[in-house]
Amino acid sequence: MCQISGESPKAAVTKGYSHQAQVPMDTLPEWTVPSTPCGWARLTKLLPVLCSLRALCPVLMARWWQMPSYRREKDAEKCLFYRESIAVEFLKFYEKTAQMVWNEFREASWNYVTNITQKNQEEMLHKDIERSQHTLYFGTRARLFNATAFQNPIIRHMLRKVQHMGKAALPAKELREYNKILTYMETMYSMAEVCMQEGPCLYLKPDLEELMATSRDQKELLWAWQGWRDATGRPLRTTFERYVQLSNKAARLNGYRDMGALWRMEYDVENEASDLEHSLEQLFTELQPLYLNLHAYVRRALHRHYGPQTINLRGPIPAHLLGSMWAQSWVNILDLVLPYPKKPLEDVTKIMRDQHWKPQKMFEEAENFYTSLGMLPLPTEFWIKSMLEKPVDGREVVCHASAWDFYNGHDFRIKKCTEVTIEDLLSIFHQMGHIQYFLQYQNLSVMFRAGANPAFEEAVGSVATLSASSHNHLLNIGLLSFQYQDSEDEVNFLMGIALEKVAFIPFSYLVDMYRWRVFDGTIHKHIYNQEWWSFRLKYQGVCPPMSRSEDDFDPGSKYHISASIPYIRYFISLVLQFQFHEALCKASNHVGPLHQCNIYNSKKAGKLLEEALKVGSSQPWPEVLKRLTGESQLSAKALLTYFRPLMNWLVTENVRHGEILGWPEFSCNFEEREKETVSFLGLELDAEQAKIGQWVLLVLSLVMVLTILMLGHRVYKLCNRTTAGDSGVYFLGMLMEPHQAAQGQWILLGLCLILFVCIIGLIIKNFTQHSKKPPWMIAELWSHP
Repeated sequence: MCQISGESPKAAVTKGYSHQAQVPMDTLPEWTVPSTPCGWARLTKLLPVLCSLRALCPVLMARWWQMPSYRREKDAEKCLFYRESIAVEFLKFYEKTAQMVWNEFREASWNYVTNITQKNQEEMLHKDIERSQHTLYFGTRARLFNATAFQNPIIRHMLRKVQHMGKAALPAKELREYNKILTYMETMYSMAEVCMQEGPCLYLKPDLEELMATSRDQKELLWAWQGWRDATGRPLRTTFERYVQLSNKAARLNGYRDMGALWRMEYDVENEASDLEHSLEQLFTELQPLYLNLHAYVRRALHRHYGPQTINLRGPIPAHLLGSMWAQSWVNILDLVLPYPKKPLEDVTKIMRDQHWKPQKMFEEAENFYTSLGMLPLPTEFWIKSMLEKPVDGREVVCHASAWDFYNGHDFRIKKCTEVTIEDLLSIFHQMGHIQYFLQYQNLSVMFRAGANPAFEEAVGSVATLSASSHNHLLNIGLLSFQYQDSEDEVNFLMGIALEKVAFIPFSYLVDMYRWRVFDGTIHKHIYNQEWWSFRLKYQGVCPPMSRSEDDFDPGSKYHISASIPYIRYFISLVLQFQFHEALCKASNHVGPLHQCNIYNSKKAGKLLEEALKVGSSQPWPEVLKRLTGESQLSAKALLTYFRPLMNWLVTENVRHGEILGWPEFSCNFEEREKETVSFLGLELDAEQAKIGQWVLLVLSLVMVLTILMLGHRVYKLCNRTTAGDSGVYFLGMLMEPHQAAQGQWILLGLCLILFVCIIGLIIKNFTQHSKKPPWMIAELWSHP
């Protein structure tokens, strides 16, 4: 092995890669090429030298030894892993093999998620192992290059991507275990169902989601809410603990302290200090007033509908009453919270169904939007191979919507169990945004076929929904009939968008804040569920509708946690999509409020978006952001501008009602007994407070009895004095004739009797309302201190 100035290549290479694991040359793994004696047939055509040689370094040495330039170079400083030209050839090998390996893994994964069977699962796991072997083989060798000395920033960028090995860095046995855990968690979620006592079993899509969206029956909502968590979260409780352990081990083998740090790496920029958490906290703080005003207004509306026994105007909102299984989107309760109920929004879903829309037409409409911008049409294979509806042939599938790139430059698909609703139409626009991203960067190296950062991929899809959901666009495609919007219509419209976008702000923020603390050990495994609801309470102001324990695992009822998909991308994309929208609206020469903009048919906007998408992840994301928006930093200004008319209306409305922003009167303590709210003398009190009030009434009644007895005795004595002819007595501080004092005390005695009867009536009424028994007859009063 060649030496440079007395240093081994291992020592020299690891300089400048303090976050990377050091891998000695003699411990480099082999990439086992399966299927044929010489590996894949296609691979042998591309790289015949790999069939006869067992390691890549000798291959490279052999190839370059034939080059005259290499034979002439005798200087040790031109050694193998210090030459940029050799790194280029190494990356070419990686490129050719990666496309094939990734394509085969994607095919196997697609076969599994569109037909969940044991055979397809085993094939997918097998292909995943092959992909991991490939990643490990090239990743360990990529770390030997001293990339800091290379002149070409693209080569340095590529090598950093190859050096990142993810879960492939795990030892083989633990890698197989990790893959099985991930598959088990996702499959458990996808196949979960909630069964009625006497009736059918319901899947999440469309059954439970429709129930949560349309039902206003608290008991029914609670049944679905609890049933889904019992079916998904609880079974994953112990599995998740092992998942965390293996995730952190994989992260450490990649040079990061835990999996949260590895996930955050996606947003790092070369040679720049990054404090992602601080930046996100600042964004959340900027957006919080808008959310708090929406929360207070929605809480008041739910208080009107469900009553004070369910909604505390100074507390959080029960999570099952907000129209979705996870309380992340509130758009399904728009009918309960509409600012101007006399001007209801048109039911677009009903219009679509009346017009006999089909899933195919919904996808065609989305494609038409993108091509109107001058962007690329979908390839024919998309329509042949995609799963646009839930199969009716009995197959079990993963219904969660997703877009797929098969890394061959022509095969792109969407998997979605489409229902004819406006929500699914907008979801299709979002997924088609992913496909458009794939199409735009399809000619880049496989290493750069990704968004500038993960949030970019989500924002590109979401920015199209802002135009697609505008009044102008829905009117143009025949899904609205009202030609114009007045100021009240606009507030109603913005409320509908806010229930989807603004309500999502804290949820999209807290999911990974929670997981990052699970990964770094701040949240211990014994308090997983408690801390999940602490985060939900702190950031979102929602609370479970029933007592929860550590036997439950409510985070696992969310797909992205079960499927190990980072979630902070959705919070960042929420901000980015409005930055993109504002920039594209300017390019389309839009004049007027931002929420009225529709970029449909604007070739200038399409060109601007295309230029940003074509670079994939080949450039730092701040540069791509600046190319698109003119600014290189995340900013909440565009989002706040979009919702400014609604914010002004919310502030006025909340001040008028004297609303409290926040939820100061609640603490999610899982050790406390669930408190029952009861009515007591016109006040809404918890059960303990009502008991105290009942005891006070009881004591007052006893005092009244003693007072009546004393007055009776006093009246009797006065009557005797009157008979005896006494000259005078004092009554209420005044001297009067005994017969006059006796009359006054008879009146007092009568009033006391009336008050005594009233108190007894109140006691009976409140005991009946609370528990049908007086407190001294309730056994639990004596069993609890």
